[in-house]
Parts: sequence; C-alpha cells; structure tokens
Amino acid sequence: MKQNFPILSQKVNGKELIYFDNAATCQKPISVVQKIDEYYQETNSNIHRGAHFLANKATEEYEAAREYTAKFLGAEKSSLINFVRGTTEAINLVAYAFGDKFIGKDDEIIISELEHHSNIVPWQMLCERTGAKLRVIPINDIGELNYEVYAELLSEKTKLVSINYVSNALGTINDVETIIEKAHAVGAKVFLDGAQAAPHLKVNVQELDCDFFAFSAHKVYGPTGIGVLYGKEDVLNAMNPFHGGGEMIETVTFEKTTYNKLPYKFEAGTPNICGVIAMAEALKFVDEIGIENIAKHENDLLEYATEKMQTIEGMTFYGTSKNKSGVISFLIDGIHPYDLGVLLDKQGIAIRTGHHCTQPLMNKLQIEGTCRASFAIYNTKEEVDVFIKALNRAVLMLK
Repeated sequence: MKQNFPILSQKVNGKELIYFDNAATCQKPISVVQKIDEYYQETNSNIHRGAHFLANKATEEYEAAREYTAKFLGAEKSSLINFVRGTTEAINLVAYAFGDKFIGKDDEIIISELEHHSNIVPWQMLCERTGAKLRVIPINDIGELNYEVYAELLSEKTKLVSINYVSNALGTINDVETIIEKAHAVGAKVFLDGAQAAPHLKVNVQELDCDFFAFSAHKVYGPTGIGVLYGKEDVLNAMNPFHGGGEMIETVTFEKTTYNKLPYKFEAGTPNICGVIAMAEALKFVDEIGIENIAKHENDLLEYATEKMQTIEGMTFYGTSKNKSGVISFLIDGIHPYDLGVLLDKQGIAIRTGHHCTQPLMNKLQIEGTCRASFAIYNTKEEVDVFIKALNRAVLMLK
C-alpha cells in the first residue's frame, strides 16, 4: 500500500518517513496526483456554457465528480452536493445562509465540548449577529458526550444542533443517530461535521437523516482547498445564497438579480475544478479498498499502538471511549508535547502537537495540549514498533 503514496518513500533526517499526522491531513495516492497532472495537461478550461471541446470535457468531468460524491455519501440527488473549500467554509455557509434567515433572538444553537474551532466560532458569530444563544453538551471523563444533558438542553427554542461525527482531538465517535433523532423531535435541524468521519466510516446521509453534512477532501486522500456540503433539498432551497457573483445567478439586471437552482446557487465564481475532479478520484480510491477495510486496518493499529504505549512510564491517554477512530491523544508526565514532537521528527516520525484547534476541550481537560498520533491505510504495525522505540528514546532524553 505504501508504494502507492510517492511522498512516503522519502527520508526525513536520514530516517524512513513515518507519517502519523493523518487527522490533520492525509497523503495522496499516485492516482490522485496523476489526475491533477492530467487535468492541467489535457483538460484545463472553465466549466459550463463553453462551446468548445475543453470546456465541455471539463464540465463533464466536474459534474461526473458531483455524481460520484453523491453516491459516496448516499445522497438522493447530485444537486444536493455543493462544492466548497472545505468543512470550515461549509459551516460558515450554513451559519450565514441558513442561520441569518432562520435563527433569531433568544433562539438556541447546540454544540459540544468536543468541537473543532470551526464548529464553534461561526456559531458564536451568528449569536452575536442575531442575539441567539449557544448551548454546549458536556463530555464525561473518557471523552464521550453526556446524552442525558443533551436531552435536557433541547427545547422548542433549539433551532440547530451542530456536532462533529468523530472528534479530531480524541477520536470519539459520537452517537449521531441519537443526536439527530432527538433534535428532530423538537423541530431542530442538524449539521454533522464529517471531516473526521468521511475517511473512516461508511456515511449514508439519507439513513442518518441529517439536514447538513460536510467533509474536506484532504482528509480523504484528496487535495486541499476543496470539500463538500450536503444539504436536504427543501432546506437548501429555502436558504439565501452565501456568495454573490457568476454562476450563482439566473438573471441579472441593475434593478434585481434572481438566483440559480441547486447546486449552482451556492457555487459563485470559478470553482476549484481540478480539486473537484481529483477529489472524486480520491473517493474512488477509498471505494476500491473499501471503507470497512480501511476502518478495520486503522482500528487494528489503534489497539496495537495503545497496548504498546501503555508500557511507557508516565503515559496518560486522553479520549478512551471504546467507540473511537484511529486517533491517540497522549501526554507523558513531565514532558512538553512540542519537545516530544520535535524529537520524534528527528527520528523521521510525524505527529501533531498542540491544542488541535480545540482550545475549549483542552481547557476542560485542564491541559494546554496533547501529542496526537493518527493512522491511515498506509500505516503499519512495523511503523508503530519504530514509533514506540522512538518514544522511549525521546523520554530518556527529556527526563
């Protein structure tokens, strides 16, 4: 598998590269790299309304990618797939296009203590604009949501629940089915941040019955700067456009503009055409392996690494739910996470250190940040063994 990822063949500080920073961004298979190269050498053109060969070819590939993405998510129509820069832009789009129209003074939005900053700040900004209130679901000692408190927070004032499917910092897989069912019971819409779910779990938005779902391509073996917002048709149609410009219009006069139909209503300007086409290639790569096989492989690595790391003196794990993805957040007594990250890098091992854009969660845990190792399909148990040896070596140097 590793041979399919050109970047992983290089050496870092004279050591074979071991890449355990996949929750931040994962590496790209050769098929995706080649698709990007092919697009710019053979297809490059702006899409829609062109009368020439390249424009038609680019348009066909772009819309075929939309069809494939809809299939990947189990969406009922490709027109419900809106291409955005990533999960962050998708959340901001909904905060403005839905929130400003349907959420007002004293209405309530529910998020959780597990959220990434991108699923906190846009809702805070919406509350500042409208006078709505933000409610927060607490977590327990092992990093799971308190569903009893969630049920108590819900009321007729609740207009939106926005929750990550999988925590980027702790790896916890949330019970989104329960979250959605209870939210809908009080008439609230549900936004699922699927940035960490799409690479590891089979997602079917129709079965989940979520109102919105978003993910970023770069976490699913695709390029950066491109992502997806899925929304239910009636909700998307009722929303205002997010950006104004070309493509999102039906007619324009100086007196009035009318807006295009879905999905173009939310795709103003020239999009990341190459990114969309390359993302579809990445999703095909995932489908060829099988998301269930990817999940099993990562879970095996998670269990293996966790068992090995428990032998290291002073080790503390953060996020120990039995239902979690391939993420290990940890600290070693007396050692700053950044120092540990630097020494691991000297040995060719890439991990993430810091607050992982979850400062409120770190405050809850009463720590500044953690070290985070996260796994993908190209990682191996042999790499975990090297990682454990490197950890032990770093601990000896830092204590």
